[in-house]
Amino acid sequence: MKIAVAGAGAFGTGLAIALAANGPVTLWARDPDAAAQMSKTRENAARLKGHPLPDNVAVTSDLQAVFDADTVLLAIPAQRLGQWLDDHAANLTGKRLVACCKGIDQKTLRGPVALIEDKVPSASASMLTGPSFAADIAQNLPTALTLACAEPDDAEYLQSCLSTPTLRLYVSHDVIGAELGGALKNVIAIACGVCMGAGFGESARAAVITRGFAEMRRIGAALGADPDTLTGLSGFGDLALTCTSDGSRNYRFGLSIGAQQDFDPDTTVEGAATAISVTKLAEKHDLDLPICAVVAALSNGSMTPEAALSTLLSRPLRKE
Repeated sequence: MKIAVAGAGAFGTGLAIALAANGPVTLWARDPDAAAQMSKTRENAARLKGHPLPDNVAVTSDLQAVFDADTVLLAIPAQRLGQWLDDHAANLTGKRLVACCKGIDQKTLRGPVALIEDKVPSASASMLTGPSFAADIAQNLPTALTLACAEPDDAEYLQSCLSTPTLRLYVSHDVIGAELGGALKNVIAIACGVCMGAGFGESARAAVITRGFAEMRRIGAALGADPDTLTGLSGFGDLALTCTSDGSRNYRFGLSIGAQQDFDPDTTVEGAATAISVTKLAEKHDLDLPICAVVAALSNGSMTPEAALSTLLSRPLRKE
């Protein structure tokens, strides 16, 4: 199987490094200069410094190398994925497309797999998600992920081809649950970062994780996800990682808001965009998602951490 990873950010680069243990991998970068530099130095110094690219990882900015692959891992930010698929749909016909981004598209309110199915209906669409940092994957540290695919045969095939001695994939056929788990945990991670950055304390963070998980389950039920999926790797597992480690960009973004510090504008923060999408879904389905709502307000600067805390604590008392 010819494998290409489209998107040379940290996670795409980490995946390419890990999958090289199974055979040749093509890593596509949008910027020709960046691709040439990575190919020359054998390192993605801008996004994943200190993790050398194996000899069998070919870095290119030529899209034809992606189109020649049988299986394409789409490590493209969730808010850009729809347009990328629109631009290249004709060349992706009939391929296995694996979404490796986490988010809900603001324009369509759809997850990555749903976007693939809409834009490239002839492709086999699946989702690779779960608790993972790019650096851990690149270092071949033990990592377990969920591979969500509606087609059992494709799921089994991809599980075999994309697993490595240190990257263990578990199959799920609940694509909606996997999409939601990966997207929503980023929103809750921002809230946890705000808690810690503002000095609200560990107890407050624990409360946010717990009540945030309740919101994840609430929206999952409304959209038809299997509740068990959200208790697995793609839901609770990913939530536990990103809400407790500054290795998470979403958590660091929240820290910067809470501490009233600047944050690198070039760093992709999927949770900030997803929070806005979630508020639209909440309105559409008449859902009460207070943590997601305040994260949307915090992310666009219309609410302070103190106001967010007051908003949450002043809600009517209720049963758990």
